[in-house]
Amino acid sequence: MKTLKRLLTIAAVFTAMQVSAQTDKETTTRLVNAKTLKFNATSAQPLAVGDLNAVLMRMPGGMGGGSSIQLTGATYDLKISKDSVEAYLPYFGRAYTATMNPNDSGVKFKSKDFSYKSEQKKKGNWVITIKPKDNKDGHQMVLHVGVNGYAFLNVTSNNKQSISYMGYISDPAEEKK
Repeated sequence: MKTLKRLLTIAAVFTAMQVSAQTDKETTTRLVNAKTLKFNATSAQPLAVGDLNAVLMRMPGGMGGGSSIQLTGATYDLKISKDSVEAYLPYFGRAYTATMNPNDSGVKFKSKDFSYKSEQKKKGNWVITIKPKDNKDGHQMVLHVGVNGYAFLNVTSNNKQSISYMGYISDPAEEKK
């Protein structure tokens, strides 16, 4: 009886995940091919998890971090259009060079000169590589997009450790309405 309950619970979870898909396959394909999409970050996975956990344990009421940081409150995103890329994402991890401007932390930039390469994989998933050429940190972003709109963004930089974000894509035109 317990195994039946567990199987039904697992089936309900997978059904709910399918029902709550962010976009359908046609919309995802249209957004990627049009080079116009918005990645909405919902969680961050820093590379320096051990270092962050050590800091969080020392804070009052600290219970340790874990490997994922939920992003709530502000809207953290990566906006991609045919002529520009704009990133507004938080950063957790080790920076190799310090910035003089405290407002310049995180993964925040606007670029008009960038390369955009998209490749569709066998099961319909997309891998998008973005390399801004006019950015001082030398970011490279690889966005993995599933057919249902869920996405995984990996950001590498010359001045910081790599960080990954989980989230979903959306149509920026629909949000302006």
